[in-house]
Amino acid sequence: MDRIIGIDFGLRRTGIAASDPLGIFASALDTVDSTKIIDYLKKYAEKERIVRFVVGYPVNLDGRPSEARSHVDAFLPKLRAAFPAVPVTLEDERFTSVLAHRAMIDGGMKASRRRDKKEVDRISAAIILQSYLDRTNAGHSDNSCHSERSEESHD
Repeated sequence: MDRIIGIDFGLRRTGIAASDPLGIFASALDTVDSTKIIDYLKKYAEKERIVRFVVGYPVNLDGRPSEARSHVDAFLPKLRAAFPAVPVTLEDERFTSVLAHRAMIDGGMKASRRRDKKEVDRISAAIILQSYLDRTNAGHSDNSCHSERSEESHD
């Protein structure tokens, strides 16, 4: 079944989410050591067909890229090399950690689990992916705040 994968890439950990087959809902999947993310995705792709990656792109409140951008920029060529036929969309990830904490509180998650960065990363990946799904399902996929980059245009 076709899946869109959401990625909240971090220097140490990477949160991963997946869409349902219809591309309507995002579900938090896992948090993986960032050095093992490509292997994890390859194993996932053996079971499910990945049709797009939506990668959270760190942006400051003023809209400029944040310091964490360099880590994502270093990851993107590796992702594209491992999955050359799968398009990558960059999604503004401002406020995803705040929203993830709010979702955990609203969902009744205990404080001890809310402090677990792995939980925050998984949920952040789902929020990033759900943002993309909502926007594209609403017919606004050409929003200029979000960029889709091909291998040729990213350097």
